[in-house]
Amino acid sequence: RHAGPCDMSGYRGILIGCGFFASNHLHGWADLPDASIAAVCDLDADKARQLADTFGIDRHGTDIDKLIAQIEPHFVDIATTTPSHLPLVRTVAAPGRLVICQKPMADSVADARAMVTACETAGATLIIHENFRWQAPFRDAMRIVATGQIGTVDHARFSFRHGYDNYINQPYLAKTDRFAISDVGTHLFDLLQAFCGPAASVSCATQRRNPIIRGEDSFAALVTHQSGAVSVADCSFESRLTPHRFPQTTGVIEGTAGVIEIAEDYMLTVHGPTGRRTFSAEPSVPEWGVRPWHVVQESVVAFQRHAIAVLDGASGPMPSGRFTVGTVALVDAAYLSAAEGRRVTLQPQEVT
Repeated sequence: RHAGPCDMSGYRGILIGCGFFASNHLHGWADLPDASIAAVCDLDADKARQLADTFGIDRHGTDIDKLIAQIEPHFVDIATTTPSHLPLVRTVAAPGRLVICQKPMADSVADARAMVTACETAGATLIIHENFRWQAPFRDAMRIVATGQIGTVDHARFSFRHGYDNYINQPYLAKTDRFAISDVGTHLFDLLQAFCGPAASVSCATQRRNPIIRGEDSFAALVTHQSGAVSVADCSFESRLTPHRFPQTTGVIEGTAGVIEIAEDYMLTVHGPTGRRTFSAEPSVPEWGVRPWHVVQESVVAFQRHAIAVLDGASGPMPSGRFTVGTVALVDAAYLSAAEGRRVTLQPQEVT
């Protein structure tokens, strides 16, 4: 059972994590009249205070238990690094509360399942902040698929390739043992399963093209799905395109009656029984946003609008914690496939 209808001030929330992406979360919540962030929390007290001051938030601190007792939030938005997700979810899960967790959900399937169990046991709802599926081109594509215009999806391909220096804003990415699959592969695998259903197996190859980093910066994965569909995901942080396409994702979704193409510059083409049509799926730039980040920034607002619908009881969470357990399993299987040079079969996952 979710929290009841919001009062005049809307649903109250707490943001945990005041790092690189947190300002996007706070700008997004500020754009929505039905919810607000009442407190921010971070282990670094200075970061929490600075972000609270910037956004005019009264409460901030390092003690999440204390802030929860003061605020009694309807939702908690966790925007921290992956290793902290399980203990934080266990801490904040409570009856009727919406727990929002930034991707990657977890470093292991066991931790992901434990997060789901913690929320279900407490009577909370768990949703993963997975913003690629909420980007405008993919929202349009999902609506088109849902109307049956291209029939049943039996193939999808998504590509994220650019030469943008990702290590300027997030230097830790150069030092992690797992990079491209864990960071962007999580997004792409969520998309593949959103369109094609749960994965059944994966074959994956990786590269480390930039010698200054520790992990892989490029990969290609071939995925089979329980539905019979076959999909492909590929990613590179070392593709020397001029200009680079960051942070765009291109793709193709093929069905039994037509095809959707998502090209660079956000042009979306639908091929169907009656011909083809092309239109721009580029999102608007939020007042607080800036190109080329606007596709990500607008998707944050779209996701948060969906989170409010979940609080209202008008929608189920997309993607749910249970669904994302399957994405974590696919990430792990892709790494195993790349390490051992073989196709890896996945155990069936619950996807509700």
